[in-house]
Amino acid sequence: MKLITLIQTAGLLHLGLLCAGATMPRAVGLGTHLAGLPPFIRRLVWVYYGFIASMLAGFGTLTFCFADRMAAGDPVARALCLYLACFWGARWVVAGWVFDVRPYLTHWFYRVGHYATTLVFFYLTLIYSWVAWQGGGS
Repeated sequence: MKLITLIQTAGLLHLGLLCAGATMPRAVGLGTHLAGLPPFIRRLVWVYYGFIASMLAGFGTLTFCFADRMAAGDPVARALCLYLACFWGARWVVAGWVFDVRPYLTHWFYRVGHYATTLVFFYLTLIYSWVAWQGGGS
């Protein structure tokens, strides 16, 4: 498989995470959990949630549209890939060793989704690390 295709797959996976994230508030009953908090804190959580969504859309769009430049090893592309590798590596660690999502995995669909997203975090870490390391030497 060509490197550009692997990179574009990473871009599309960001958009998949965006779709998966849209199901999260209902899956965990976020509105109920936030209801007892002061209005400022409730809004803060929703604003953070929105910023995360915009970052996923941006990361995915940049990755998909500029996969050829990333594969070519442009210095700025390598720097972006290094940043994204660190970002997704940290997210993979948090998913596996910080968050205890077991109380929310009440349905097979949620369990599959959780494991799938964790695999996506790992894939994104690997592909961005590879591109940052290779620098066009694919």
